[in-house]
Amino acid sequence: MNPTATRFAPSPTGHLHLGNVRTAFFNWLLARRNGGRFVLRSEDTDAERSRDDYLDALMEDLAWLGLDWDEGPDCGGDHAPYRQVQRGEVYAAYFDKLSTERHAYPCFCSPQQLAVSRKVQLSAGRPPRYAGTCRDLAESEVASRLASGETATLRFRVERGREIRFDDLVRGPQSFVSDDIGDFVIRRADGSAAFFFSNALDDSLMEISDVLRGEDHITNTPRQIMLLQCLGLRAPRYGHLSLLVGDDGAPLSKRHGASSLRELREQGFLPAAILNHLLRLGHALIEEHWYEPDAMAQAFEIGRLGRAPARFDLDQLEHWQREAIHHAGADTLAVWGGLDDLAVVPSAQRAAFLEAVRPNLSRPGDLADWAERVFGALPEPEDDASTAINAAGADFFAAAADAFATGAHSLKELARAVSERTGARGKLLYMPLRAALTGRLSGPELGPLLELMPAPAIERRLRRHAGPGDE
Repeated sequence: MNPTATRFAPSPTGHLHLGNVRTAFFNWLLARRNGGRFVLRSEDTDAERSRDDYLDALMEDLAWLGLDWDEGPDCGGDHAPYRQVQRGEVYAAYFDKLSTERHAYPCFCSPQQLAVSRKVQLSAGRPPRYAGTCRDLAESEVASRLASGETATLRFRVERGREIRFDDLVRGPQSFVSDDIGDFVIRRADGSAAFFFSNALDDSLMEISDVLRGEDHITNTPRQIMLLQCLGLRAPRYGHLSLLVGDDGAPLSKRHGASSLRELREQGFLPAAILNHLLRLGHALIEEHWYEPDAMAQAFEIGRLGRAPARFDLDQLEHWQREAIHHAGADTLAVWGGLDDLAVVPSAQRAAFLEAVRPNLSRPGDLADWAERVFGALPEPEDDASTAINAAGADFFAAAADAFATGAHSLKELARAVSERTGARGKLLYMPLRAALTGRLSGPELGPLLELMPAPAIERRLRRHAGPGDE
């Protein structure tokens, strides 16, 4: 058996869709689990839509996610080049081989002719496939038309009456009849390689052993197997992943929270949160717990990939975001939240502050918000906090301010003194204190925050609600 080698071969025509990210991730997991190669290849033969900046962006996004590759456009490798737009000479040799051996032929049919043929077949209740108009043209006619300047695609001549079988890594045994396929284009009229050809050829030449891709490609597989067989090349093992949908079963889109990895990055999700969610989308785990990225490969098993549509659930992603924040190292969390840029946080207190607010962080901006609430100018209290403050009354806060001023600096000491002076207990004691000191009724434990807050600020915030002349 050949060593495991997998690949991710996106077309750089936009930012990475989450379905493509999951495909990349599962191929990366398979390679890393088996100690094999993970190859990044750019399928950019579509010159009109492919852009270099999209290729740069997707490599940046994959690297940010922690998916490294052993061969690729930026680092080279034994099977370079890894951009299809640079592999024209490679493709040309195989086009010539197929043409010489009469496995391929020029097709002069216009897009309009093909559209009419397709419409006729559909109206007759037949699956649309190429009608074979140019399949048996005389060589003299082909030569004459090419010499006159007519453009032609190159079609693969599908052997009729064949059954193509393969064992899908996810879906088990598959069977297709060649008569239902029809001759397909392998080279466009502009001379560029079509997907069926370049994708299959590169997989074989780059010695890819296993291809995990979306189930929408399953009908492509028999075409590519026939193509490689005619070229005398080895085909990889194919596995077709379930589609990724939203929590309502509809195709994933922005209304489900995000549709691209770039959007999730911009929203402040951590890489480990995204990976933990993706690991569970169409893949059942033996043990359902948090996985560090370096442990995910060993948790991944092809046999546990499901066939049902995988549902992206923003609530579940939020759960894994909380877990990611909980497990993140202090340095990682500080960079994520931009702690070094928060001048209001004294350098000596940054570590303690980060740990105090960690349980209440969800997005990077939360760190800045809590920094202002603890060390800066307190924002106006939220509506429910204002309600709690008003209900407690001025006498409550006068007692609290006096108690703090006379040495009750810890939360335990302050609460005891205020309770003795006002009779307040439980929520009626702690909620007004939290509301006055942080402007919110929920948040990190108040005790550690109180230890971080400058003493003058604490007393000022308490006296603010103690009535006229008391602030």
